[in-house]
Amino acid sequence: MNQNAPAQALAALAEQYWDFESFESPFSALLAGEKTHDATLFRESPADYDRKAATAATLLQTLNGIADQPLDAQDMATAKLMQRELRKIVDFHEVKAHLRPSLYPAGPDFNLRYWANSAHANSSEAARQYLDRLATVTAFLGDLRASLEAGREFGFRYPSFVLERATAAVRAGIAPSAADSPLMGPFQRSPLGESPAVREAAVQAAGLIDNKILPALSDYATFLEQDLGPSGRDSIACADDPLGEEYYELLVRNFTSLDAEADEIHQLGLDEVERVHADIESVATEAGFNGDVAAYQQYVTQDPAFVSPDPATHLQAVQVICKEIDLLVPSFFSQVPRITYGVRLIPEALSDSMPPAYAQPSPADNSAPGVFWLSGIPAKCPTWFYRSLALHEAWPGHLMQIALMQEQMDLPKFRRNGALKYTACIEGWAMYCESLGTEMGIYQSPHDHFGRLLGEMWRAVRLVVDTGIHARNWSRQKALQYAVERVAIPVETLEAEIDRYIALPGQALAYQPGNLKFRELRRRAESRLGDQFDVRQFHNQLISCGPVTLPILDQLMEHWMATQGEAA
Repeated sequence: MNQNAPAQALAALAEQYWDFESFESPFSALLAGEKTHDATLFRESPADYDRKAATAATLLQTLNGIADQPLDAQDMATAKLMQRELRKIVDFHEVKAHLRPSLYPAGPDFNLRYWANSAHANSSEAARQYLDRLATVTAFLGDLRASLEAGREFGFRYPSFVLERATAAVRAGIAPSAADSPLMGPFQRSPLGESPAVREAAVQAAGLIDNKILPALSDYATFLEQDLGPSGRDSIACADDPLGEEYYELLVRNFTSLDAEADEIHQLGLDEVERVHADIESVATEAGFNGDVAAYQQYVTQDPAFVSPDPATHLQAVQVICKEIDLLVPSFFSQVPRITYGVRLIPEALSDSMPPAYAQPSPADNSAPGVFWLSGIPAKCPTWFYRSLALHEAWPGHLMQIALMQEQMDLPKFRRNGALKYTACIEGWAMYCESLGTEMGIYQSPHDHFGRLLGEMWRAVRLVVDTGIHARNWSRQKALQYAVERVAIPVETLEAEIDRYIALPGQALAYQPGNLKFRELRRRAESRLGDQFDVRQFHNQLISCGPVTLPILDQLMEHWMATQGEAA
C-alpha cells in the first residue's frame, strides 16, 4: 500500500470540499479571491440549505474513512477541521438554524456593504462582474424572506426589539440614491472611471440600485416590521424558540471551539471578571486614585479631554497610532503581509448601531486593501481606547493575521481562507496582540493601559452575560445592569452590545477563551524553550497554523515546541 495514499486522498477531498464550499457560499469564495460558479452572491433559500446539508453528510462519510488512517500533524489537523466543518453544517441544519438567520447587526444590509467595500472595478471585466452580481441582490433578499417565512411557520419568533433594531439598521443604510450608496463604491474608487466600458457599467449599476435594490431593501425592512414584527416575542433567550436549547449548545461549542457547556463558560466569565478587576485596581493606583476603581473610571469616562473634538481629529489620531505600531512590528514578527491597510470612519448614520471599530480584511487576491473601520462618533471611542483597538483591528491583529493566513499556500484552501469560521482563534489572537502592546511599548500612560484592561473586562463580562441571557433566563435589564456595573463605557453603547448578544447568541463567547489560550501558549513556549525561545519565530508559527480550533492550535504548537527541542 502506498504510504502517502491517505494524505493524497485527504488532499483531494479537501479540494472537493473547497469547491463545494465555494459554490454554496460564493461570497466567501469572492473574499478568498476565487472565481465563482456564477454571479450569485448568497445562497440563502431553504432548498439551498437542504442541498448543502445532504452534500455535507456524504462528504463527511467519505472523510471519516480517511481520518482513521495514519496522517502527519498538519494532515490530521486538516482532517479534524474538515470533520468539524461538515458536522457543523449537518448539525445546524438539524436544528433549522437556516430558518432563523442573523438579522442584526450582521444582517443582509451589513453583508452587502461589506461586499461592496471589498470589491473593485479596476478593469472592464471586473466592472461587468460586479454589475452581474448586483443583479442577484433582489433574488437574495427574496430567498432570505422565504427562509424567514418558513421559520415563522415552524414557530421561530425573534425578540421584538431585535426586529426593531434590524429594521432601523436597514433603513439607516438605505441611501437617498445610488450616488450615495456604498454599492457604487467600486465604481467611485476605480482608476478607470472614465473608461467607456467601466462608465457604462456604472450607469447600469446606478439604475439597478435606484430602481431595484434600494426599493427591495425598503421592502425587506417593511417585511421585518409588518410581517415579522407582530409575532415578535418579549423574551430574549434563543432557548425560548423550538429546538432553542439544542441550538444554543451548538453555538457555544462552535464559537468557543471547545467542548464546553454554558455553565462552564459562565463560571469562567465570573472568574475572569474578578481577575481583570484586580488589574484595573493596580492601574487606578498608578494613575493616582489609590486603587479606587469607581473614582478613576468616572474620571476617564466623563472628562471631555478623552474624547476627540470632531471625527476628522479622531480619525487622524488613530491613523498616526497605526503607523507607530507598524514601525515596531518587524521587531516582533518575522513576516509581514504583502497587502496594505487603511483606516476609515464608519458613516455616522450607521455608527450608532455598530461597535467602536471592526476590521474588514483584504480579499485573498490582494485586489483591495484591508480596512480598519473606526466609529464615526468620537464619544463611542475615547482616546484611551485608541491604542488597544489599533493593535486588535489592524496590525498585528486582525488585518495582519488574516492577510498572512491567506498567504499560507501550503495549507488547503478551505483552511487558509477559513478565518470567519474560527472566531475564538481570530479574536483570541487579536486580544493577545492587545496585551503584546505592553511588550512593544505602545501604551504611553496608565489611561492607555486602562483602555486595554477595560476591553478585556468587556470580553469577560460577555461570557457571563451571553450565557446568562440564553442559558439562565436573564432579562435584558439584568444583563445590562451587570455590564454597566463593570464596563465603564456609555450606557447607550452597552445597550447596543447587549442587543448584539441577544441577536447573535454565542458569538460573544469566542474572545476571552481565545485570549487565554494564546497567552497560555506564550507562557508554555517560553518555559519549554528557555533561552532558545524566539518571539518572532513563535508568532510566525502561531499564524502559520492558520485559522483553527483552540484544541488543534494547542496540538500544532505542542508539535512545534517538541520539534524545536529536538532541533536543539
